[in-house]
Parts: sequence; C-alpha cells; structure tokens
Amino acid sequence: MLWLAAGAVLRHRSPVGYWYVVGYSLTWFRITRTWRALCIERGLSVSRRASQAMVGDLIVRGQEVRPVVPRLWIGRPTRNGLRVRVRLMPGQTPEQYAQCAEALMHAWRVYSVRITSPVRGLIHIEAMLSDPLAGVVVRDPDALGAGATAPAGPPVMVLVVGVTEKATSWLMNFRLTPHWLIVGATRSGKSTLIHAIVTRFAPQGVALVAIDLKGGLELNVYRPRLSGMATTRAEAVELLEALCDVKDERTHLCNVAGVRSVWELEDPPPPIVLVIDEVAELFLVTNSRDRDEVALRDRSVALLVKLAQLGAALDIHVIAGGQRFGSDLGSGATLLRSQLAGRVCLHVADGATAEMTLGDIWPEAVVAAQMIRPDEQGIAVIADSEGSSWVRARAMFTSVDEAADAARTYSRLTPTLPGIRRPEFGGAVEDSGGGEG
Repeated sequence: MLWLAAGAVLRHRSPVGYWYVVGYSLTWFRITRTWRALCIERGLSVSRRASQAMVGDLIVRGQEVRPVVPRLWIGRPTRNGLRVRVRLMPGQTPEQYAQCAEALMHAWRVYSVRITSPVRGLIHIEAMLSDPLAGVVVRDPDALGAGATAPAGPPVMVLVVGVTEKATSWLMNFRLTPHWLIVGATRSGKSTLIHAIVTRFAPQGVALVAIDLKGGLELNVYRPRLSGMATTRAEAVELLEALCDVKDERTHLCNVAGVRSVWELEDPPPPIVLVIDEVAELFLVTNSRDRDEVALRDRSVALLVKLAQLGAALDIHVIAGGQRFGSDLGSGATLLRSQLAGRVCLHVADGATAEMTLGDIWPEAVVAAQMIRPDEQGIAVIADSEGSSWVRARAMFTSVDEAADAARTYSRLTPTLPGIRRPEFGGAVEDSGGGEG
C-alpha cells in the first residue's frame, strides 16, 4: 500500500520519479503477461512440428496447440523508458516485429516503440514513455559564426542539423554519406531542414548549386549564396552538363596528380553541393508525345544519375528533396535512389514514398515513418548505409528569414564554377564563368 501511495504522489509531481518507483514495475508486469498472447495473435510464434500433415488423401494445415514464442530479456529502466531484447526465431525478420509496433504500444501502454536490429539474430524494442522529440528544437544563435566579419575556415562537411530521440546530435556527414534523399509532404518540415543545411554551409567555402523547377519559388532565398541556379528543365540540363564538365576536369586533375580523390590534392577545389527541390519534377513530363520535352527529361535524369554515381570522390554532393518519390517515376528514379545512401523521411502522404525511401536499407523503419503524424513537423526517420541502424530525429527550426540572412551575409564566399553563371540578386548580375546557368 505504501508503494502505491508513493506512486500516486509522484505521478504528477515527478513523472520521472514515478517511472522509476512504480511505472517500470507495472510495465515489466504488462510485458511479461502479454508477450505470449501477442506473439500468438500477431504471428510471431513458431511451431516445432510441421504446419501441415496428411489426413487420408488430404493435406491439412493448422497451428500447433502449444506454439513456441521468442525469448525476451527486459533491460533496466532508463529516463525515457526501457529496452527489450528479443532473439529471433528461425525464419523471422525484424520487419515482422516492426509491423506489430502499434500492437505492442497499446498492450504495454507506452507512448511508442521502436524496433531496431543492431546485431544479427537479435532485435531491440525501445519502449518510450513520452516523445523525446516533443517541442521545437532551436539552434543557439551564437553557434554559427560571429557575423559578417567571421573568417571562413576550411569546409567542414559534417553538419549538426537537429537532435535524435537518443539525445544525441543529428549529424549529416557528407564525407561518409555524400548524397541524401529528403522526402516529406507539405508542411512536414522538409523546407526547414533544407534551410538548416544551407544555413550551415553558407559560412564555409562550399559551392551551392540549386535546381528548382517550380520557378525558383522555394530556393530563391539562397540566390546571393548560390554559384548557379536552374528554374526550368532546359536550364537544369545546362547546369547538370556544366557540373559534369567540372567532374571531368577534376577527374583529369586527380589522374595527373596520381591520386584517387580530390582531397589528396595539394590545393583541392571547393566542394560542390547540388540542392534539388521537388526532384520528381525532373522525371515528369506534361506531354509524353512532345519529343523535345521527353528528350530533355531523359537527358536531365541521365546526367543527374551520372553525377551522383561518380561525384562522391570528386567532392560533388547531391541533396534531392521532394514531396514524393516512387518507382512509378521510372527506372531512373530507382537508379538515382541507389546512389543516395542518406535517407530522411518526414511525414509523407503515401506509403509508397516511405517504402521507396527506406525499404531498401532498413525495411523495419518504414512502419515508423508511416506513423509520423502531420502535426509532427520536423520529425523524421533517418537512415544511411553507413550507420548501424535507423533512428527518429527532429530538425532544428531554421526560419526562411534566417536562411535568407545567411545567404546575404556570406555571399562574398560564393566560389566560382567554370561554365556556370551566378543567379541574379539585389538588382545585379555577377558573372562567374561565362556560360548559361
């Protein structure tokens, strides 16, 4: 009785204290009590005998009366919840458990569960009491540069763009993962994340190039800091061709110097980051009978795939964003996705986009991405081929005004790219190499 009384007092005064004193024990009891029933009901149990037998001339299929359920170990309580380790039975995959995440959440009466598999044959079920990503995450105003007079240092291709649900920094490492795919529906926080990326690149000696086929509506704010910009498909083809020429020139420099990447050169050229808004627009045509439009579409997709495939060692990076990205866009979309190892999936309007974004790297992450609500702006499931697993994260809030101010402040640091013309801004045109961008 004293234990229950202490729990009643702590429940509202100290939720963390309540969890350690009472909540963990109750959750432990629920997990052990419901585990067997959940496994049987959700098809996670197995049979030691064959699931079919001969009865006369008939083959009868059925379930064994005493099915075997996977073994589990309940870990110690943490501030945010607890971890359950489960040993997979033969034939099982983590994706099967991910599909049961909502059932586990309701049976254990926790806020959410996350399924990961850091070790083959084992899965970790993270049961969380509350959302660690609740609330807007903001950046320290003094964390990025001291102002317009701050000296520009060497490019640092590791950006802090938010926090993860494990209370660690969300890092986008463009050295380990050179290309990224960012998908999210309208008002999901996709533009805010791109604002954060550009704002952190602005004080560095990085060449930012943009493709925005919506007439530049989204990426116009970065014009003062852009080395090139395309707002139509024809301009996109010209820009991609110029970037491929830059790629070939850098390849020649590496061959002459006898090195395998531009980072080994004595005087390496500046990194190039290509930001694409609504990448699906590159794959779509309004009139499939218009040969010129189809030819431009095919040319732009082929150049983009080539750039993503061969640009990593030459310090050329691609960030492709959009509301949707599916296999229905054509084989070029699948080819491009295979080169974009970094994946960020915010709230999306259709399951096919979540599957296309995460399904080939971490299939169990697709379910978690589909559970992101429309009102959870900035929350995303992030994954890459270099990491040990996927994780939920939230991007730091970066307003459009902050991004525009960073672009204007550091416009003097914009590198010159041969064959690419800087976009107009401030009533003036700055020519950076003679060519059409």
